[in-house]
Amino acid sequence: MKSIFQKPFVLFVLIGFSALLAVTLVKNRSTPEHAGTEMPSKQVKVITAKKMPFRAKVTAYGNVEPAILLKGMAEVSGKIRYLHPDLKQGSSIPEDTVVVRIDPDDYKVALKEKQADLATNRSSLIQLQAEEKSTKQSFLIAQKNLDVAKKELVRIQELFEKKLVSRSAVDAEKQKVLQIEQEVEEIRGQLNTFASRKASVSAQIDRTKEQVKGQRTTLGRTEIKLPFNARIGQVSIEKNEFVAVGTSMFEALDVNGVEINAQLPIRHMRALVSHLEGTDLNGQLLLNPREVLKSLGLSARVRLVGGMPYANWEARVLRISESIDPARRTLGIVVGVDNPYEKVIPGKRPPLLKGMYTAIELFAPAREALVIPRKAVHEGCVYVSNKKNRLEIKSVDIQFQQGNYVVINNGIQEGEKIIVNDLIPIIEGMPLRPTPAEEYIDKGATFDKENVLP
Repeated sequence: MKSIFQKPFVLFVLIGFSALLAVTLVKNRSTPEHAGTEMPSKQVKVITAKKMPFRAKVTAYGNVEPAILLKGMAEVSGKIRYLHPDLKQGSSIPEDTVVVRIDPDDYKVALKEKQADLATNRSSLIQLQAEEKSTKQSFLIAQKNLDVAKKELVRIQELFEKKLVSRSAVDAEKQKVLQIEQEVEEIRGQLNTFASRKASVSAQIDRTKEQVKGQRTTLGRTEIKLPFNARIGQVSIEKNEFVAVGTSMFEALDVNGVEINAQLPIRHMRALVSHLEGTDLNGQLLLNPREVLKSLGLSARVRLVGGMPYANWEARVLRISESIDPARRTLGIVVGVDNPYEKVIPGKRPPLLKGMYTAIELFAPAREALVIPRKAVHEGCVYVSNKKNRLEIKSVDIQFQQGNYVVINNGIQEGEKIIVNDLIPIIEGMPLRPTPAEEYIDKGATFDKENVLP
């Protein structure tokens, strides 16, 4: 029996059917879709660049020292007759309290002797003044006697010319006039000496007054009072101990204020003076330390090093060192804290004691600045999402870096969208899908509360 495929007409039928099917499939096929060449949009987090109140901050470190340290030295010699019961290391004693008294007996005797000398000199002056007054009266009387004698001599001479008296009477009268003239001159000479004698006694009085004053001062030095509210340091004397002039007796620390000499690295100084860039400072101004501090307008805060968040104090910048430490390349800035013993919180905020190690935060005045997160800067460039949501790479001029933020001088403008997350790959012009960076929303100008004013 022959197969159906061996028949010629069946083979032609199958070939025709296949061709018809192929034509039908070609005509009815759909046009193939071509994939686009556009890159997919990359989602990025952005912030809006804008100026905000910002103040530069740097941190320096130093040890607490008392603003005033009194080293009680003996100014007179003698035995210690009295010591205040609280004159012990660590005690606190109020202002104007007598803490030490040295035996004053010898100095009282010396004072009385000088007072007696002063009284004697004053009596001598009074006596001289009385003598001068009496001598002036004698001088007036002697002058009157001389006038009378001269008139009598004229009368006798007239009688002699009339030959009514003898020559001896005229000579006797002349002799009397000469005697009275001599007496007048002697009294005049006495009067002339009173000026120098009184000057001498007055000088002695002045000298004795100074001696009395000196003895009183010396007597006062036997009693030592505290000139301020003090905390007592080292005490090196005992009652009834003899002390010589210059003996160190005790140390007293002023509790009304302390100072800290903070050592600031020179490279950090730029941030504190950045607000003065472009200012023409007068050369004479730089010679006046007070005016320099005033122009800088720095403020300060002190905190203890060691994880005590409540242990901080407002401080004042007092002065800047006149030289740089060549070894450490640091500049000394001295700050002061008033009333360091107030508002003590046990276990949280101790008083500022001598020797405590502290961090001093120095702040420049607030100013408007373009501040962005440090993570938004990539090797001196910033990634920007432009108005077409395309990536732009912009080179920026960084004024200085502070913590997690940088201050931009130029390179970007306010209102631009700054990308704050990393991008891989980086292709300028690539499409972006920007979304606000949640961690910076509603923070406004307070990226860092330590650096930016509220």
